[in-house]
Amino acid sequence: MNFPDNLKYTQEHEWIRVEGDVAIVGITAFAQNELGDIVYVDINSVGQSLAQNEVFGTIEAVKTVSDLYLPIAAEIVEINPELQENPQLVNEDPYGKGWLVKVAPKNLDDINQLMDAATYQGKL
Repeated sequence: MNFPDNLKYTQEHEWIRVEGDVAIVGITAFAQNELGDIVYVDINSVGQSLAQNEVFGTIEAVKTVSDLYLPIAAEIVEINPELQENPQLVNEDPYGKGWLVKVAPKNLDDINQLMDAATYQGKL
C-alpha cells in the first residue's frame, strides 16, 4: 500500500496535506481498502468550524457506513464536488482525485502532532 511522505496521518485513517493557507483531507489507501467499494460520501459541514477529531461527515461502502473525523481543528471550506457523481474516486485515487474536503486550519501547528507516513504504516 502507498503512504505518501508529504502527508500527515491520524489513528482514524484520515490524511491531511497543507497547501498554502488551506489543508486538504481524505482517507488513506488502507481505509478505502478496508471499507471496500465506496458508494456514497455524505458531507454537509461546509462553513462549519469543527474541533480536532470531530465528525465532519460519513462515507458509505457496500457493507458499512463509517464516520469521517477531522484531523485538526478547522473550518470546512469546500467539499470535493466530483464525489457526488463519482464516489468511487475515493477507491481509485484516495490521495489525489478522491480527496474529501478542504479546510482552513485554526492552528497549522496542530498538524505537527499527527503521524508521519512511517509511523502510520507501523501502526497498521
